[in-house]
Amino acid sequence: MSSASDASTPTRLKAGDTNAVGRILGLLGDEWTLLIIRQALLGATRYGEFMDRLPISNSVLTNRLRALTHNGLLVRKVYRTRPERAEYVISQRGRAFWPVLLSIWEWERRWVPEHVHRLPAMHHLVCGSDFAPQLTCRACAEVVTEKQVAARWGPSGSWPRSVPQAVTRRRTTAQHGSNQPGLFPETMSVFGNRWAAALLVCAFLGTTRFTDFQTQLGAPPTLLAGRLQTFCANGVLTASPPAGRQRIRYQLTEKGRAFFPVLIAALQCGQQWFHAPEGPAVLITHLACGKRFTGQLTCDQCAQRLAGAEISVVEANRGR
Repeated sequence: MSSASDASTPTRLKAGDTNAVGRILGLLGDEWTLLIIRQALLGATRYGEFMDRLPISNSVLTNRLRALTHNGLLVRKVYRTRPERAEYVISQRGRAFWPVLLSIWEWERRWVPEHVHRLPAMHHLVCGSDFAPQLTCRACAEVVTEKQVAARWGPSGSWPRSVPQAVTRRRTTAQHGSNQPGLFPETMSVFGNRWAAALLVCAFLGTTRFTDFQTQLGAPPTLLAGRLQTFCANGVLTASPPAGRQRIRYQLTEKGRAFFPVLIAALQCGQQWFHAPEGPAVLITHLACGKRFTGQLTCDQCAQRLAGAEISVVEANRGR
């Protein structure tokens, strides 16, 4: 397990244990984690700064800072001894999360209607334009969609090893209180449950029938039915009515397919920082150029590769 002393090096996983996919989904399955990392990327380091910027309770913030430090995304540094005071500095591993956060931000802004006026656009400081990130192949620089890649399990890959061990409980709208973040609600319908993200990956790999989802994931039928119902309700999947003896088919919608950059960013972050001794969990090939696919986010206005330090949030009172 990573700590402050080795936050700049990958975590070495045990053979046969939860792989990089399961580890990264476990981290992303909590909205407070995403929001704290976002504030850390924006410069927050001290406990009071996180409290001021987030509608979060003391106990939740204390627990999340401890977990983020334990997983090497933040580094705890004592800056005063009497009384002891510490700051939480984002590590190299934590900074690697910015493509995930940017992809989530764009997906929620584009596909969740109630966020259209609440989530501002992003501004690229290099070209001076408001932009949308686009996923491209690092080898050939072409824009890539889920239909243009082929994925297969790597040496440490399998469905049982890719499901997070920890169960993260997704709070419903009725459970939301003043201390509920709520900035990425539909992302949490994907990442906020240990089976949901794996189910969505199954859908991207072409699985469409209930029995096939169940066979591949080994999920309890009632739980699986609930996740499929949630995905259909929020427009990520659509259920085709049965025809004759054919059973219901669950297929990705345009909104669901648009989540592909989030999954790629999460997968790459996971495989960069969590190494299984057997090798990678997932191998992806870009069909157009035939090379192993490594995704990168580029600006749709100038086509330059994006960097976290070159992106700013558009002011709420500024027109586009």
